Amino acid sequence: MGHADALLAMGGAFLAAAFLARLGARIGVPTIPLFMLAGLLLGPHTPGLVLVSDPHDFEMLSALGLVLLLFYLGLEFQLKDLRRGGRRLLTAGGIYLLLNVGAGLGFGFALDWGAREALVLAGVLGISSSAIVTKILIDLGRISRPETRLVLGVIVVEDLFLALYLAALQPVIGGAEGVTETILQAAKAFAFLLVLAAAARYGTRLVGRLIRVRDNELLVISFLGAAVLVAGVSELLGVADAIGAFMVGLILAGTSSGPRIRQLVHPLRDAFAAIFFFAFGLALDPARLASVAGPVAAAAALTIVMNVIAGLLVARSYGYGPEHAADIATTLVARGEFALILAAMAVGAGLDGRLPSFIAGYVLVLAVLGPVIAARAHLLARVLGALGFAGAGRPAETAEPVCADPVSADPAKTADTRAYGEEASAAEKASAETVGADAER
Repeated sequence: MGHADALLAMGGAFLAAAFLARLGARIGVPTIPLFMLAGLLLGPHTPGLVLVSDPHDFEMLSALGLVLLLFYLGLEFQLKDLRRGGRRLLTAGGIYLLLNVGAGLGFGFALDWGAREALVLAGVLGISSSAIVTKILIDLGRISRPETRLVLGVIVVEDLFLALYLAALQPVIGGAEGVTETILQAAKAFAFLLVLAAAARYGTRLVGRLIRVRDNELLVISFLGAAVLVAGVSELLGVADAIGAFMVGLILAGTSSGPRIRQLVHPLRDAFAAIFFFAFGLALDPARLASVAGPVAAAAALTIVMNVIAGLLVARSYGYGPEHAADIATTLVARGEFALILAAMAVGAGLDGRLPSFIAGYVLVLAVLGPVIAARAHLLARVLGALGFAGAGRPAETAEPVCADPVSADPAKTADTRAYGEEASAAEKASAETVGADAER
């Protein structure tokens, strides 16, 4: 692709993604599937205008979008949320992961596409979309509700699991030959992560002094350089590049420059994350999407059932009644950005060609159904009320909070932690008094 062609393609990609996202905002459709749809419509596999004939032309931009997405997540990741939530929060997150990841693994083996493919599907079906869940909470005016603290706490546990899962999965799907090589690669990857984790725990003062600068331009160059460099080192050592970026964000989050970095990286993350989803759409073939329609429908139904069961179990243990239990059970259904990260890894590892199409169709279905199901939680609440559902723990009003900060502040901040697109700016302004107006807007 020539210089002019590259500029035309990039500009067209941004404008097409923005146009569809604005249309979707009017009807309440999340932006992730719309960015993918823009890539699909302008890619080489559909008739009409072909903006990008070779999806590999966007490979580096897509990789940068993924790095920035995980870097931002690391910046906003709050380990203190886990400490404050305690054992009950870990148990709640563990219930969601056990049921959903276990169901995904079983489903993957039932498809008989291969063991490595089954491991990828376990993560795809097991992790909720933080971005879409955040938008649901904002749009439905649930930021100030008591169960929102629990929902956001479960997201924190899922994010932590994802980081460890990606690190363990990389050598397995990367083509390591034999058990010994797989173990060595995994050990090398975890050793690298331990070094970065130690830096996050004990080296924030030193890192803070090294990166501290008054000029915003120099600060942007510094944190971008650090994130991209460590991402590259991670890839060389057999760890997913995005996980290296996540750890850099975790380290910088504890420095005095952390709040400024979060503010400065926000527009960069939004722009290049949109390109990541657009580039994924470029590689999709509608014919292959049709061929996996049956498995996609089965997986979506399985995910809905598992999330409802997990939500009710968690709500019961926290002592919530039918209304709050229904909200919890229907909020975490959507799948999105993390499933596509796994799909990108699968493509890079040369796994079964049906896998990316399956994941794309699965994400499209649940990204649309997730908000619809959550908006109709009251129907499930009626059924639960008729069945006499009651929490087994303390009443919801006195249930142990996930976070010590007031609901009106901390969940809104945590919501911004999970958002990747335009919903993040709304999350920053959300509070108990204004969330209704934000959602209406």
